Amino acid sequence: MSNEGRKRARRKALLTNRMKRKLALLFTIIVLALIGVNVRLAYINKTNGDKYTKRVLAQQDTNSTLLPYRRGDILDRNGTILATSEKVYNLILDPKVLSQNADEEDPDKDCVEPTLQALVQYFGLDEAELRATYNDRIDSSYVVLLRQLTKDEISEFEALMEDDEAGARIKGVWFEDSYLRRYPYDSLACHVICYTVTGNQGQTGIEQEYSDVLNGTNGRSYKYLNEDLEQSTMVRQPTDGNTVVSTIDATLQEIVEKYIDKFIEDYTNKNTEGPAAKNIGVIMMNPQNGEILAMASDVDYDLNNPHDLVENGYLTQEEADAMSEEELLDARNQMWRNFCISDGYEPGSTVKPLTVAAALELGVVSDSSTFVCDGGQTVVEGQPRIKCAKRAGHGLITLEGALMFSCNDALMQTGAMLGYGNYLKYQEIFNFGLKTNIDLPGEANNATTVFNEDTLGVTELATSSFGQGYNTTMIQVASAFSSVINGGYYYQPHVVKKILDADGGTVENIGATLVRQTVSEKTSSLIRQYLYHTMYGEADSNGNNATGRNARVAGYAMGGKTGTAQKIPRSDRKYLVSFIGFAPVDNPQVVCYVVVDEPNAADATAQASSSFAQEIFKNIMTEAMPYLNIYATEEIPADMQDEVDAQKAAEEESGSTEEGTEEETAEEELPEGTLIDPNTGETVTMPTEEELESEDAGDMMGGIDSPILPADGSEADTGEEDASQ
Repeated sequence: MSNEGRKRARRKALLTNRMKRKLALLFTIIVLALIGVNVRLAYINKTNGDKYTKRVLAQQDTNSTLLPYRRGDILDRNGTILATSEKVYNLILDPKVLSQNADEEDPDKDCVEPTLQALVQYFGLDEAELRATYNDRIDSSYVVLLRQLTKDEISEFEALMEDDEAGARIKGVWFEDSYLRRYPYDSLACHVICYTVTGNQGQTGIEQEYSDVLNGTNGRSYKYLNEDLEQSTMVRQPTDGNTVVSTIDATLQEIVEKYIDKFIEDYTNKNTEGPAAKNIGVIMMNPQNGEILAMASDVDYDLNNPHDLVENGYLTQEEADAMSEEELLDARNQMWRNFCISDGYEPGSTVKPLTVAAALELGVVSDSSTFVCDGGQTVVEGQPRIKCAKRAGHGLITLEGALMFSCNDALMQTGAMLGYGNYLKYQEIFNFGLKTNIDLPGEANNATTVFNEDTLGVTELATSSFGQGYNTTMIQVASAFSSVINGGYYYQPHVVKKILDADGGTVENIGATLVRQTVSEKTSSLIRQYLYHTMYGEADSNGNNATGRNARVAGYAMGGKTGTAQKIPRSDRKYLVSFIGFAPVDNPQVVCYVVVDEPNAADATAQASSSFAQEIFKNIMTEAMPYLNIYATEEIPADMQDEVDAQKAAEEESGSTEEGTEEETAEEELPEGTLIDPNTGETVTMPTEEELESEDAGDMMGGIDSPILPADGSEADTGEEDASQ
């Protein structure tokens, strides 16, 4: 062998030995790694074996069942259940399991026929449809046959399944827990509570606003094969929803709805053929904290059957049959609409106390201020004057008299003293044109229907001072009014006061939210005094009468203000009348606001009477105040003694005022029929009977162009009259 050959052989042997060493090292590493893995697996198995075994076995899921949560209740302030969720049951068929227990060769062992026959017998199912469902979905493990069965409806079938003999051949059938939303009082407070749809989704009202609070979290039941290959069950329990405690008092709500219904019964087709009114709304609230005690309108519906327009009396069957699906949806939305927070209107004289309060607060008027009302004001030269409700004029009256007798003339003079900037300032302070942020969906703010720097002219300032020309909602008026009689504090209105967990523990207290101070206690005290005399004051020497006397409840110290607003278009001479009052005078605990839109009256003059709203107010407060532990502290007026003795409401006098005794006021050193205006020093000539007769009786706001559009967006007609009282 040559030298070169020997070298090659040595290199080859060296390479082989080196490879052997490397392979031996690699093998050793692999063996050690495997030993390490095994040791680690042994450790894991020892310490967490059960945990991982269950996790793996759980993935062998053969069946899982949803465990629904229970949606929380809605209660009134005293714990009365207004909305609840009752447990019901869905009938479930498992065709796969049932087919596994089929035995066509031995009828005595077959479970299909006995199961299907039992389902037909106990639940009234159509046999042919049931067989078709079974055959078509034989590989399915979950088929819902019936929903929302009660415990009574399933009890006999459950007893059958538990029977050792008869139940042995019932296979593939079980009951799934579910919940059905129920409203024990049907339509009570329907626009406040409202209802739910599939999936526990609230539709308007508290059900929608607090849906996340009321809803819980679903659980689930899992069936799996354990390490012994036996079927086991693992359950994740559901978390039930919280309970909402509302500010609503069910008793007060019933009182309010009772007297709305009474008015509807009494006035439907009474004076003219047609409904008692186009709209009726009532709000009762605690002025000291903004809590809504009751809220209702003339339209209601059964919360347990909220979609049926015919059953709820909103439409006749003929009307419903003639409508398209879109029209029916619009009709339902109108039925569900909360008039008290969603509809705007011109408030009329119920806001006069706010104008007076603002003027008192700024010092442009005082308790000693006096005014001369000669039946109207000419605010723009060459334009017809804006007339007072009393065409002959109220004569010389005080600031208190301006509210007592609801004098538009005096209020226009007060508005002029306020001026544009101050009026707009207090419009914002009283929250007009802004949402109150009540905890209900669907609130209107009417931002486009109030005046601003660009639209507030001399005419608009004059008419706004007595509540015409701009829009508000009932909740806006009630909240603003509450602030001027409670010491000057504007509270955010709310319908929920507390959140409870499923066990009854308090999760959250929802107290009063003070938004701002509107006026001082001194101003508030004067307004309360003025409004007390608006209801209980005597006729003055000019024969002017307190406009709120028809709303009095014998023996109680109350205050209140009437309202009559002529609607747009003015030429139609349609009126919305109202009354807002409170009790007791010295420490108001309840405010009640009543609106009657286009009451059923013989003619326009009769429709303009606030007596319609006063009637509802009086009926409600007569029953509500004893319930609220508001005590009678006043002597019984002589003219109400018969009423008290008879223990029933006296027959309401026509009109919003009573005739008082006329007393002639001597005007020394002045020509007959003239007065000195204390604010200007000018001699004012009162209109004569001949002049009054020559005027257009249907034009109290003659020829006023208003930039404010009605809520429906149609063009506003030039103004006619305002009969605000």
